[in-house]
Amino acid sequence: MTVSSHRVLCVDDEPGLAALVATHLERDDGIDYEAVAETDPESALDRIESEPFDCVVSDYDMPGYTGIELLSAARESRPSLPFLLFSARDPDAIAAEMIRAGVSDYVRKRGGADGYTALLRRVGRAVDRDGGRFESGSDGISPADSGLEGDVALDRVCTVSPDGTFEFVGDEYGALYGYEPDELVGEQWQRLHPDAEVEHIRTHILPAVEEGERWTGTSTGLRADGTTFAESKMVTTTSEDRIVIAVSPFDEVVGGSLASD
Repeated sequence: MTVSSHRVLCVDDEPGLAALVATHLERDDGIDYEAVAETDPESALDRIESEPFDCVVSDYDMPGYTGIELLSAARESRPSLPFLLFSARDPDAIAAEMIRAGVSDYVRKRGGADGYTALLRRVGRAVDRDGGRFESGSDGISPADSGLEGDVALDRVCTVSPDGTFEFVGDEYGALYGYEPDELVGEQWQRLHPDAEVEHIRTHILPAVEEGERWTGTSTGLRADGTTFAESKMVTTTSEDRIVIAVSPFDEVVGGSLASD
């Protein structure tokens, strides 16, 4: 009898979809999975609390609990459990919520085999990382390594499309740089950094993020009025190559004043 290497709980209120996700996982030749399908979020939570799982894959929109609410409840008993959202919900609309809750990864539901291929890859990555999350300090440069003494403010969030333009800009994120969100949507991300920092981001940060790492550290932001400031930043990516960024002024994190004019 073959012993499964990883046990995965698949949660979706659509019974056929929950079973389909489980089937795709168990058919994967790269990793040995035992996949369990569950359609009721409350029952799923009971199983998380009483059974051993190496990862959870959950829909977002479900009766009783959203995927994020299920994650928050599950983390009370299993704080390091990798938790992926597999959802049709626009990631821009829930980016801040995902980061704040500590979602391990996000894969968007789409037709055909490509969506399940992306899901398999992301489940394997989440399991290998032993509970990595969409949050500051989870991977890449930790707060201790970068000189940070706290976390980024997770209400200042944006997403960047594969072509390098802003897709979603939170109100707080735009205000930090002196812009209304609508002024940044569709603009290149380089607009918010001086030239030297743009080169640093291209050379040191984006290559790691594009390989699936989560980068946390400091960089230099450029405001609308031309002044610069030190920023504490978390950068990660979704399965569709969108970049998710959470940022705060560095002086808020360390309690000093490092902004420069």
